[in-house]
Amino acid sequence: MMSILIFAAGAALLIYSAEKLITYLVGAARGLAISVFLLAVIFTGIEFDDLVFGVALNLEGMEDVALGVVFGTVISMVGVVLALAAVIVPCRINVPRDYLVIFALSPLVLVGLAFVGEVGVGLSILLIALFVAFVAYVAVRERTRAAPMFRDAEVMEGAGNARGGTGTQSDDLSHTGDIPITSKRHLPGWALLGLAFLSLVGLVIGAWVMAEGTEGILEDFGIVGTVFGATIATLVLTLEDIFLTVEPARRGAPLIGIGNVIGSVVFSVTAKLGIIVLAGGSIEVTEDVFVWHLPALVALIGFSTYALWTGQLRRWHGIVLLAAYVLYWIVSFVVFGVVPADDD
Repeated sequence: MMSILIFAAGAALLIYSAEKLITYLVGAARGLAISVFLLAVIFTGIEFDDLVFGVALNLEGMEDVALGVVFGTVISMVGVVLALAAVIVPCRINVPRDYLVIFALSPLVLVGLAFVGEVGVGLSILLIALFVAFVAYVAVRERTRAAPMFRDAEVMEGAGNARGGTGTQSDDLSHTGDIPITSKRHLPGWALLGLAFLSLVGLVIGAWVMAEGTEGILEDFGIVGTVFGATIATLVLTLEDIFLTVEPARRGAPLIGIGNVIGSVVFSVTAKLGIIVLAGGSIEVTEDVFVWHLPALVALIGFSTYALWTGQLRRWHGIVLLAAYVLYWIVSFVVFGVVPADDD
């Protein structure tokens, strides 16, 4: 029971820190006049909490759970986070096609790793380099576009329209829709960026506390490590992403959340796995990952890409994604979560 309480305490800290992070990020984008999408990739897409959680698990010898978290994060980002955004707030979106192509192709990285069978130091460095290249591409792309996507000025204009007016007529630039950017709007952009970093520290601490409770839960309930990492642990970690995606969409700024989803997926299949391996040692890609978890991930990413490509997140898109995630959850436990009885 104590392990469950520890796990829950870490989850609560994650939720609180995530709520603060989104307000500081939007405020910093306004103050520094840079792309909100780029900040979302760095601060929310990198998934610092999941990363620390996975590293801690691998260092403690639970590499199967760490690998499950990598797969589970990607699956839950589209099967839960994007799905809830579509169900709760169906909306029009305009994501550049090249971002969607990268998003759709990202699972191919894991397909290659599944054939290799083990992720070592060399592949880890390559995975990290791929994510660095992605961030560099986004930075250049956002700077060179005539109307940079997710830039704060565009977000603020949309917020003004959501209130029934125009962005230029609104003299309260501290709000995006109904979401206050921050009560500290008098601070310069770099200071708000620092507060966003402090929020990330809260996310990291919450992830560490969750890792402390994980080993006890595995022992108490006898759940297969990969299954726990890909379902229960990942679902709780996903709560922060629900705040960072659904809430902006509900308040009139859905593209911030879409940036979080794309950044998180690309980071998870590249640099997250690479850093986990570099910090805690090589990870073997087991047969159940190749047979079930990987095909499920590819299918969900494929449908999510279709939904985003249409330019209109619809409620039925979210229902399909949620149904697929529930099916994934059930099969993971029923088929792959059986633990042999202990004869001792």
